[in-house]
Amino acid sequence: MKNKQKILVTGAAGFIASKTAEFLLDTGIPVVGIDNLNDYYDVQVKRYRLDQLKGREGFTFVEGDIEDLPSLEKIFSEHEFSAVLNLAARAGVRYSMENPHIYMTTNAHGTLNLLECMQKHEVKKFVLASTSSLYAGQEMPFVETLPVNTPISPYAASKKAAEVMAYTYHKLYGIDVSICRYFTVFGPAGRPDMSPFRFIKWIDEGTPITLFGDGSQSRDFTFVDDIARGTIAAMQEVGYEIFNLGGGNNPITITAMIEAFEKQLGKKAVIDQKPFHKADMMETWANIDKAQSLLGWKPQIDPYEGFTQTVDWYLKNKDWVKDVTV
Repeated sequence: MKNKQKILVTGAAGFIASKTAEFLLDTGIPVVGIDNLNDYYDVQVKRYRLDQLKGREGFTFVEGDIEDLPSLEKIFSEHEFSAVLNLAARAGVRYSMENPHIYMTTNAHGTLNLLECMQKHEVKKFVLASTSSLYAGQEMPFVETLPVNTPISPYAASKKAAEVMAYTYHKLYGIDVSICRYFTVFGPAGRPDMSPFRFIKWIDEGTPITLFGDGSQSRDFTFVDDIARGTIAAMQEVGYEIFNLGGGNNPITITAMIEAFEKQLGKKAVIDQKPFHKADMMETWANIDKAQSLLGWKPQIDPYEGFTQTVDWYLKNKDWVKDVTV
């Protein structure tokens, strides 16, 4: 890819996108990053991630919104892209029930805007970040061929809409599409609205952990570096394919994750238990055979090693992370 044109990475100040941009730059591939730096969660974390990228050779940042079609048109006119990695999204199952409209405008309409610009400017490769939340109610381990037509949150529904629109543009305009369904991504500089970041901070500070359910619900935790590598691997020409990017492990319970944090911090969690949330899934578990066979990808970081790295990052950055709102 080194001799090819630059890559557009949307949501560049986001958790997964910033790491993906970092890895692309590491291999000499120029990146244009766009992000609107919205305040869905504490912007301090987004600015921290962005600071790791700014000033690097080959990186261009544009503060903008994928919902703003004229702004996107300007970016596509000024740059020649060999691929678009759409990692910008409104995430979070519970908040999507409170404000569903913004999920559709960002996740679905924003995707449509990008696809329109791509077909107009003849950009032929699209990688779309999607979600394991689509598999709610399906038999595990989840495989990509399962029918995912019954999403149980506006967030999942908006991601399904984006997947379907991408298929339409593949059929109409020959855009090569990789859909990446991510499974519970965590790691250093993660989202402060997600449990790993929150729980580490709360345990360390002695603040009660808000735990929905009894902690027996489990997730296929996947370290952010592995997700970034999988996203880049998905830039291969595949036609139209959906890939699970997950740990591929037996799921780890929330209780086990908390215990790992307690051990490393040397502190005991105080649990404030709440009822299980109806939009949450009890378990996620990815079958990753397809990503292994077609993309040559598999995760390299064990979740417990990832938990250790995440706590280490927190302790190293505690001087400013202590002020982050979670």
